[in-house]
Amino acid sequence: MQLALISDIHGNLPALNAVLKDIHFHGVDHIVNLGDIVSGGLFPAETADRLMPLSLPTIRGNHERQLLETDFSGMSLSDKHAFKSLQAEHWAWLKGLPAQLTINEDILMVHGAPGDDLIYLLEKVTASGVKPSSEARVLALIAGRNESLILCGHTHIPREMRLSDGRLIVNPGSVGLQAYDDDTPFVHVMESGSPHARYAIVEKHNGLWKADFKAVEYDWESTASVALSNNRPDYFNALRTGRM
Repeated sequence: MQLALISDIHGNLPALNAVLKDIHFHGVDHIVNLGDIVSGGLFPAETADRLMPLSLPTIRGNHERQLLETDFSGMSLSDKHAFKSLQAEHWAWLKGLPAQLTINEDILMVHGAPGDDLIYLLEKVTASGVKPSSEARVLALIAGRNESLILCGHTHIPREMRLSDGRLIVNPGSVGLQAYDDDTPFVHVMESGSPHARYAIVEKHNGLWKADFKAVEYDWESTASVALSNNRPDYFNALRTGRM
């Protein structure tokens, strides 16, 4: 079975459409969505409208949780933009999304790490920068999980880790936002280094899952201009360059 992984769309409908077209080109019938779907400075309602009819296996990310649980006055700019755009049918869809999901009893979908949508599973943020996680750290974070394939998002960085027991953990990167900064637990930036929309295709070969990472062109210049017109200059460079 081939499975296309999308994550961290952040309301970037042009990037999403380009990725869905590329997935169709590669003949992949099954797609899963790892969350952070609508929040950002772009097209939240339109992105939800595009995805809802597809009925993809989908989990909520930290931004969906924040939209559902946070008072408007305490929301980030990204969540406020989504909040003001979403309609009743969109809210009903978001409320129905699980925090994590298991497929075929052997594939686990999480946004950050099992039980916590804010943890970076395949990266560790330190005072000196962001570093790839050690296997020991990852094993501690997935303790009690036995799935052979674990899918995560949240960091926007395409990455995989093959565990010593053969299991695979995959972050497909971000469809819609190729760089961001954060101040928790230390100030840091996450940058994919190019503006391409990212996703991945996974497939089992000889009993082991393997990942094929994809980078797709779309009209990021026009999309960045939309973010600028929506008072999100912080998105402008990130969308155009994949860097902060």
